[in-house]
Amino acid sequence: MSGELTAVIAVILIALLFTYTNGFHDAANAIATSVSTRALSVRAALVLAAVGNLVGSFFGAKVAKTVGAGIVSLPNGLPGLAIVAAGLVGAIVWNLVTWYFGLPSSSSHALVGGLAGAALPTAGIVLWGGIFEDVVVPMIVSPVVGFALGFGVMLAVLWIFRRGHPKKLNRGFRIAQTCSAAAMAVGHGMQDAAKSMGIVVLALVAGGFQDDWEIPLWVYLVISAVLAAGTYSGGRRIIATLGRKVIHLGPPEGFAAETTASSVLYVAAMGFGAPISTTHTITSAIMGAGATRRFSAVRWGVAKNILGAWVLTFPAAGLVGAAVAWPLVALLS
Repeated sequence: MSGELTAVIAVILIALLFTYTNGFHDAANAIATSVSTRALSVRAALVLAAVGNLVGSFFGAKVAKTVGAGIVSLPNGLPGLAIVAAGLVGAIVWNLVTWYFGLPSSSSHALVGGLAGAALPTAGIVLWGGIFEDVVVPMIVSPVVGFALGFGVMLAVLWIFRRGHPKKLNRGFRIAQTCSAAAMAVGHGMQDAAKSMGIVVLALVAGGFQDDWEIPLWVYLVISAVLAAGTYSGGRRIIATLGRKVIHLGPPEGFAAETTASSVLYVAAMGFGAPISTTHTITSAIMGAGATRRFSAVRWGVAKNILGAWVLTFPAAGLVGAAVAWPLVALLS
């Protein structure tokens, strides 16, 4: 049992590293629009995002169970723990690559891709039905919904405030963005902290230290604290891409995008337990809100690069996960 305990601790430490990279990689999801519209300073926005992530993590149990039990079925003992570790490594590598190039890819899909890739050439079983229903379908639907709702909410804002004074409206929406950014940060915590919690529980089950999918209190506290620390540490490269390079946002567009994205995240997490991508959701909402000016206002070349990173995320993380898992599981079997 001592070997399993050591392996579980190692996997948890790797999961914490993934959570930290998730924090600084996905910090932009919650704060890019608020920073780009100058509603909040970078430091204030990062603090707000970190606190929101901490709060949101306590409402993500459904998402955690989906990630822990619905993606892969693992053998018990060291081989199963090795697969989890390899999947995490795949996700971490892809997070770092896309962070370096400033591309807002999905940490969620990197994690799922890494786990599936690690399980394929080893003793794990990939639950393709669960991946299709809980990952692929939401991956396609959430950006479409985000774009459409972002467009619709922004149209409603334009109509409701059509006689308002532009300077006064911008000032009011900058204040309102503090609330919408906080809501977005809570939604990010519901999704991304929950995914890491699900991985820790998966490791505990594979190591024989737990036989159900309940999340221990210490897992909530540790994961949320690490995600908050990672979020506070930055993400300025991706903030620049989301907040300025896709489209130049004003406070009303920022408010519409954040309100839309946080609503989609809440419904997915608390209603369906679906681990959707916060990155996909906020990016599509930004594009939808910005497109109300004119479709040419969106820099579709940058959007195309982001889409390319989305498409590559699952297979790229999966290849890294498989490359790490194959020799590691063979060594431990």
